[in-house]
Amino acid sequence: MSRRLAWIFACAAGLLGALYAAVGAYWAVGGTALLDTVGGTVERVGRTRATGVLVFLWITVALKLVASGVGLLAVAQPRWLSERRYRFVRGVAWMAAVILVLYGGVLTLVGVLVQADVVPASAHADQKALRWHAFLWDPWFLVWGALLAAAVALSTRPSIDRHRTDPSRSVW
Repeated sequence: MSRRLAWIFACAAGLLGALYAAVGAYWAVGGTALLDTVGGTVERVGRTRATGVLVFLWITVALKLVASGVGLLAVAQPRWLSERRYRFVRGVAWMAAVILVLYGGVLTLVGVLVQADVVPASAHADQKALRWHAFLWDPWFLVWGALLAAAVALSTRPSIDRHRTDPSRSVW
């Protein structure tokens, strides 16, 4: 059952990450829908289409795709991955999950506190962008990271030696 849940969580995390990457790719190729929901400097710079901005967008798209695929790779446990490489993949998946949860969690918490008027917003704050961040963009990172963490936590790999025909071969 936990293996099945690991797959469900990994697929859900992969889908959320791929969708987030698709939004970034859409903006990178010139799309502007929802760009006003990120607000402030990011929106202004995003509309300029400057080379540096485009490079940054494509780098984030690539990182989001890597973070999307690493959970699936960790759960799939392909035989061609040596034990050492598998541990590396799991480490990267855990690192991505922790970063996503911390980033999304802190920003979501702050955003919700601002929306509840517990923390005052700047007088010049873009209220629309603050709402979108509090209730969509930042929680998206949090949920993605939580799903990725659950997938990796539920996936376990049997000893690689069980898959080898020659037990004398080293896994390194």
